Amino acid sequence: MTLAPDAVRTMFDRIAPVYDAMNRVMTAGLDVRWRRLTAEAAVQPGDRVLDGACGTGDLAIADLKRGAAKVTGLDFSARMLERARRKDTRIEWVQGDLLALPFADGTFDAATVGFGVRNVADLELALRELRRVLRPGGRLAILEITQPRGALKPFFSLWFDRVVPLLGKVLPGGAAYSYLPASVKRFPAAEALAALLRECGFGDARFRLFGGSIVALHTGVAE
Repeated sequence: MTLAPDAVRTMFDRIAPVYDAMNRVMTAGLDVRWRRLTAEAAVQPGDRVLDGACGTGDLAIADLKRGAAKVTGLDFSARMLERARRKDTRIEWVQGDLLALPFADGTFDAATVGFGVRNVADLELALRELRRVLRPGGRLAILEITQPRGALKPFFSLWFDRVVPLLGKVLPGGAAYSYLPASVKRFPAAEALAALLRECGFGDARFRLFGGSIVALHTGVAE
């Protein structure tokens, strides 16, 4: 199942009120640590940083805490950005599309994306746009759910296919989380995403697995 861009935007507008709560529940609170590690992987003190598909802003705030001089958070969901603006006024919050970033070439020293690239209509275009707005040598870090592997794979399949959608139905607007299992299944495996990063102009592309292999942190350097 692949949703059209307008349908994805509508979905995220609808789940904005429960987005933070669902993140905590689905990850047992580990997403806070994962976002911190993502910021540490890409951001250096004094950097100009883009947080793409920023949602309610938690990763953008982690980038700022890491020491970034300026952070820009971008998302195409107005409702998500409303919640992000309430959290931190030091960050520039911009409504825009990851597939057509409204920034000049080489604007940023680093870019982060947390749980956002899985939902774009054209993954390769999104990665090329991120490369375009980074200066040569700029760093990218992408935190994303990935296809589980190993002995825990059956448990994760049960969790995402059955439990998460049920949890979503308990919360207002959370029924949209029935989309999550399908989005994970159609997303490239960690090795394939690393290869695509290389094709899109990122050197030293590598990844780390978290949460028993259900989440991957990919990093790369703009060539």
